[in-house]
This record gives sequence, structure tokens and C-alpha cells, in this order.
Amino acid sequence: MVSARGLTCTFMLAALFTPLFAAAPVAAHSWPTRAVKFILTLGPGSGSDIGARLLADRLTKKWDQPIVIENRPGGDGIVAINAFVSAQDDHVLLFAPSSSFISHPYQHNDLPYKPDDLAPIARVSNTVIGISVPMDLPVKTLREVVELARTKPGQLNWAGLTGALDIMFEGWLKSIGVDIKKVPYRNPVEAANDLAAGRVQVYESAYAIARPQLQAGKIKLLAVTNTARASAIPDVPTVAEAGYAALTMDGLVGLFGPPTMPRDLRERIAADIRSVMDADPLINDRLIMTAQVPNPGGPAEFAQSIDEQRAVLAKAAKDLGITPK
Repeated sequence: MVSARGLTCTFMLAALFTPLFAAAPVAAHSWPTRAVKFILTLGPGSGSDIGARLLADRLTKKWDQPIVIENRPGGDGIVAINAFVSAQDDHVLLFAPSSSFISHPYQHNDLPYKPDDLAPIARVSNTVIGISVPMDLPVKTLREVVELARTKPGQLNWAGLTGALDIMFEGWLKSIGVDIKKVPYRNPVEAANDLAAGRVQVYESAYAIARPQLQAGKIKLLAVTNTARASAIPDVPTVAEAGYAALTMDGLVGLFGPPTMPRDLRERIAADIRSVMDADPLINDRLIMTAQVPNPGGPAEFAQSIDEQRAVLAKAAKDLGITPK
């Protein structure tokens, strides 16, 4: 038999813990309660910056709270990520491409954050990544580039920026036994200019970076690394269609929150993002104009996409003999 005192304690404990169990859905429903900040790893005018600002404008109306955009470029994305992690605030979110961080374990010692510090909330778009060559290079396809490189081992150069795409591209070259020398660049525009001048023969980059030189007729785009052709350039094949599926990688762009953010809140934010993208065709049109493919997805989809990229990167790094630092 339970004593009256025991029942009283039971009721008191139930009363104490019930609000805790109910807190998550209430918090998800009422969030945000104040201004929200999106921290970006790239500067103003970048594709992710344009996407973030388009969403911020629409979500401000939906959430009835202002959204502040804070560009924190530099440090290979670590500056912005560190600012986001240090905030420890569910109203401070990270808006970034996955390439800003998935290669960090292979490139940087003593990272100031852990992968688990970034909880995927919503995938927004896929950046179009292209492989370009100078207009006067005597090739029309990616396969012809490979064949040309085999006849001139070590005589061709390729350019790219330090990061996931470069590790993948370099790993691919090694896996097919092709010797093309890497020329590192810190400024992507400078690399595109050198490609147009013929100082570099192959360049893998965001399509938006190469587009001015493409429009000027100085370079040509052979393939995109994305899983599907981009509607903005429908005649350009994917790397899989070109015969090199191992080069496939989408430039995932999306929103991240702190690991303490409840799953139902992340689901709600992702649903809100999808709803404003579905309701306003201008968002998708602008994303396409900035060489992105609209591709909204929830936390599980986004996390799975990132995990798939990490697996591709791990294989390339292993082929190159690179281990996590």
C-alpha cells in the first residue's frame, strides 16, 4: 500500500517534471521570441549570401521577428563557424555550404569546434560546380582532357581552392593515374582569370565564379559535378554522364543550429523555409540566376546528404594518404 506521504511526493514530482516534458513542443511553437541572426561563411554577393537574404526577407514576415545577416568570411570558414558555436544561442544560426567544413578535419590542426556542434536544420540549395578549360585547349569533353593529360604527364595544371572539392578532385586524378599539377589559389577570381589566359588548363569551381569568363568566350564548361544537370545550363553534362561518376558532388547550402536545438524545432524551421520557397517563385528564380539549384530538405535529408559527402571525401583522402589531423 502506498502511503499518503508517498502519493504526495509522487504528485509533487509529476508536477515538477511535467513542464519539462512539455517544454520542447511549446518552445518549437513559440520560437523565435526575438531577433534571429544568420552567420555566413562567405561574403556579400556570394550565392549563399543572396539565398540567405532572400529567405531572411520572407521569414521575417512569417516569424514576425527581424533576421540579421552577418557575413564572417575568412579562415576557410572557421571564423564564421567559431562565431556561431561560441554564441550558444538557438537564435543564432549558421547559413553555409557544407564545403565550408567537411574538409576541415583533413586540413587543420586543433579545430576550435567539433562536427557535432553543427546540427543540420534545412537544406536550401545545391551550388552548381563546374569543370572548365581555356577556350583554345583542344578538347570538347572531360574524357578528352584525361586523354590529353595522359599524353602530356605533368605538363598540364589544374586550379582550385583548398577544400572538399579539391581533395575529391585530386583523389580522382590519382585514382585514374593522371598527372596534372595543382596550382593553389586563395582568390577564385584570379584562378578564373589565369584559366582564361591559359596559365591553367583545368579549373573546378562554382559555376558562378567561372561564368564571367564563360560569357566572355574565353573558357568553356565541360561538365558539372552535380548529381543532375542544372536548368541554367541544361546542355552541360554531369560528370557521371561524362563517364566519371566518382567526381560527383553537390555544393550543399543550408542552415545549421546548435546541437541543443530540439528536433521538432529544426523540423518546424525547415518546414517554414520550404513553405516560403514554394510560395514565392522569385526565390527559386533568383537562386537559379546565381547558379544554384533550389533543393529544400529537412534535417534528416540534409544530414544524410552531408554524410554522403563525408564518405566521398574520406575515400579521396585515403587515396591521397591524408588522415584526419
